[in-house]
Formats: sequence, structure tokens, C-alpha cells
Amino acid sequence: MAFPPPLIISPLKQPHKQTFIILHGRGSSAQKFGPTLLATEFDLPSTGAFLSSKLDYTPVDSKEPVPGTCTLPSVFPHAKFIFPTAPRTRATLYKRAKTNQWFDNWILGSQANEREELQAPGLKQTVSYLHGLLKNEIDTCPGGSRNVILWGLSQGCAASLVSLFLWDNGDMDPLGGVVGMCGWLPYTLSIKAEMGLSEERDNKAEEEEDGPFDPFERDAKQEMADDGDDPFERSVGEEQGKELDPVRRAIEWLRTEIELDQSNEQGKARDLAFKQIPVFLGHGVEDGNVSIVLGRTAFSCLQDLGVERAEWKEYEGLGHWYSAEMLSDIVGWIWRETGWKKT
Repeated sequence: MAFPPPLIISPLKQPHKQTFIILHGRGSSAQKFGPTLLATEFDLPSTGAFLSSKLDYTPVDSKEPVPGTCTLPSVFPHAKFIFPTAPRTRATLYKRAKTNQWFDNWILGSQANEREELQAPGLKQTVSYLHGLLKNEIDTCPGGSRNVILWGLSQGCAASLVSLFLWDNGDMDPLGGVVGMCGWLPYTLSIKAEMGLSEERDNKAEEEEDGPFDPFERDAKQEMADDGDDPFERSVGEEQGKELDPVRRAIEWLRTEIELDQSNEQGKARDLAFKQIPVFLGHGVEDGNVSIVLGRTAFSCLQDLGVERAEWKEYEGLGHWYSAEMLSDIVGWIWRETGWKKT
């Protein structure tokens, strides 16, 4: 897949201090989505409303920002906004018609698990592309990774979450955060199954354990033990090791499923960096494209995977889009989680 050049909006003020990488939904583009989002007005939240008992946050300015109408560039005047555009590829759901999409996927049912094989090729390319964008911005943005936020709407949210889970910090600090609006998490049921949280997997395992009696099983095992050559010994040991860390097993399954590059510097164990990255998910209760049930399931999976600072917000009367209230909540969340000041 070829990714078109992203739309880049330079900071209103210098110096450059932060970067937002924001993904549109399926069928849209950077040019359609970005300017509209940046022009959307909302009320500035009071920092006091977003104080966290877990974090010590003191506004850097002598006075708290006064609530009033604003936009994202006015709240973050030193931020660069990068809006990538998804490649134009054939969508199976649209009878193979071409559209801008981060990956191919089928109808999003109650569990979004039908024809999951369609997702892997596009996700592999998109995750690699987004990781490249992130690394480039981390290298150029003052303050590094803590001043970079990944953000997505709908399918852009789904791509952002998968990119989050497969992000490897290396020696860098965690990202500033990940924001998702009206989205979902691909492979949720499979991820939960890999962590041993799926009833279907548990039942299957019990059936296999309680299978029919094999009168030759004991003799075969004893023969292998006598010969000192058990071809399954190593794999069993490896599986036992994996059982000790179900989260790592689930993430490595996801990496393998989309066939992402398995290389890792010096063969070091991956650090599961996503656990330390704050995540905000907001969803319209009236969303008719991506059911709010899928959003709730994605948030539940974040918790299961051990994301330490995840926040979930539901918006009454909102469909498959964002709102002024949601943007206000996101800004307040960013202030709280990053300590970025309004200047």
C-alpha cells in the first residue's frame, strides 16, 4: 500500500513543543477530516475538573485558563498537527470498490469478529507506517516521546490501538498518550482468548483434557521417557513459560497475526510499553456505525491488558462523530496526563 503525503499543520507559535498524529475514519482523508476538526469550537475545560488523585498536577501558569470558546490550535499553539491519509484500496464490504481505509474489514457485528483475516495485511502496513511517523516525530519534537500523541476516529482509532499495543519504546520514554473516538479494537475476542479470558477457549481446553481414554497413552509416554528423547519437551516448557505472562503472549500473538516484523534489537524481551501510555476513549451512545458496545469492549480489553491509565467516556445523543463536549474532555485529559500548559 502506498500512503499519500500527510497533511501537516505547523504550530501557530514557535518553538515547536508537541505533535499530534491524528487519523481519519474509513472513506475520509486528511484534507476532509483535519481542517474540520481543527476548526471545531468547544468550551475550554477548567483544569480543576480534571485533577487526578493518582497524579500531582499543578497548573504551570499563575492563573488557571478561563473557560471559553476555543479550538485545538488555540489551546495548543506550539503543537504540530499531522493528519495522515489512508491508502485507497479495495474494500470487501463495498463489493471491492476502492476507498481510503487503514485496513480492510467486514461488517462490525456485536463482537466484530467476522472475517478477521481481512484485517491483517492492511494492519501490517498501517502499523509499520504509523510507527515510522511516531519515531520521526519523537526524534524531531523537543521533549521526545512524551510530547507526541497518537489519535484516531473510527477505523483510525482501531489502527491507533493496534499500533499502541505493538509499539516498542526501546530506551525512550512512553508516548504522551493515545486518543480514540468512536472506535473499536480489532481481534478483541482472540486477544482475550490468548490471555485465557475466553469461555470458548476454556471449554475447549476442558474438553481436550477430558477426552476419550487412550490405553496406549501411558506406554507411549513411558517409552519416550526411557529413550530420553521427548520431541514435545521443549515446546511444553515454552508454553509453561508463556502461561506465566498471558499479556505478553496475547501481544506476541497479535504481532504474529498481522505478520509484523519480529526483529528486536539484541533479542531483548519487549517491554510492553503500552502499559505506561495513557489512553482516552470516547464514544457516542447513539453511534450507528460502530456500536458503543464495541467501544466498551475495547476499553475492557485495555484494562485486561494492564493499561494503567485508561479513561472511558460516553456521550448521550452523539452518533458516529465527535462533539464539542468530547473535545473539551480530551483537552482536559491531556492537561492532566501530560502536564502540558496552555501558553
